[in-house]
Amino acid sequence: MSKQCLLFLTLIIFIVSSIAHAQPPFFRTGDGKIKLKNTHNGREISITYVNADGTLNEAAYQQIDSVFGFPTKEKGENISRRLISLLDHFVDEIDSEKVIYITSGYRSPAYNQKLRDRGKTAAKSSTHIDGMALDFYLEGRTPSNAKALWEKIRALDCCGVGHYGGKNIHLDAGRPRFWQQATAKVNTGDPAHNRFIYYSTDYDRYKAGDAFRSFLTSISDFGFGIKNKLEIVTDEEKPRKVAKVKIATSHKKSCLDVTERKAARFIKASFPDNIKPGRYRVKVSFCDRQFEDMPEDKLSNPVEIVAQ
Repeated sequence: MSKQCLLFLTLIIFIVSSIAHAQPPFFRTGDGKIKLKNTHNGREISITYVNADGTLNEAAYQQIDSVFGFPTKEKGENISRRLISLLDHFVDEIDSEKVIYITSGYRSPAYNQKLRDRGKTAAKSSTHIDGMALDFYLEGRTPSNAKALWEKIRALDCCGVGHYGGKNIHLDAGRPRFWQQATAKVNTGDPAHNRFIYYSTDYDRYKAGDAFRSFLTSISDFGFGIKNKLEIVTDEEKPRKVAKVKIATSHKKSCLDVTERKAARFIKASFPDNIKPGRYRVKVSFCDRQFEDMPEDKLSNPVEIVAQ
């Protein structure tokens, strides 16, 4: 075999090996396959949402959205991909072949308010509104099995997880917290004042220079602003600022208005080209705050910059 052929073969093996061992975009993930059935709209799928090369299957998410009842075109996004990854991860630890029965998927703000008016357990700032939550049960699981799963997820402090005593579990990709029926304080009458607003990125892993989308959820009151520069900080107990990055927008204002939900869902920027591999967080700062008890800024979930 010639040196040229040997070099070419080595290169191909390297590329294939690199693709095969590509790191998933989320820290917690399953086998990339999921079985869903919505008990309300009757839609169901058994689908592979991760391609063989590790990339995400865009068409699969469209089908997942349909089962969740999520209006993809109207929203311009999908059901939270982190939510699907978390769900897949936890279910795979029990049995990857089990069907996930969705008892509550996406909720429009109007429908969520109807539930509240009827005295149901539905927060004003519910993560269901942003397509970041579901209530579900697994076929064949009992209330005691559900509680065991709830306890397992809450111990990880990775996400929102609730259990109301039956076989249903609430799971969301929002602020890490946990509750049971007795501690689910959603209709207390206390003003929320955006105290529990949560900030996150679309994925957990990126490369230097990558564009990223970030977003706010658990918003109780619109009519505030965000400063037009985000900070990249170290993921430490006392975060150190590494860089400032400008939000991608045509507006030149230093305080960008957030007057409706969509404005909070598409906060786009790029990581610096020279940022070193490691763990970081993104910090968003608020302006024109309506309430004193609304936080001045929020740190995102941890993100990892991986080597090129």
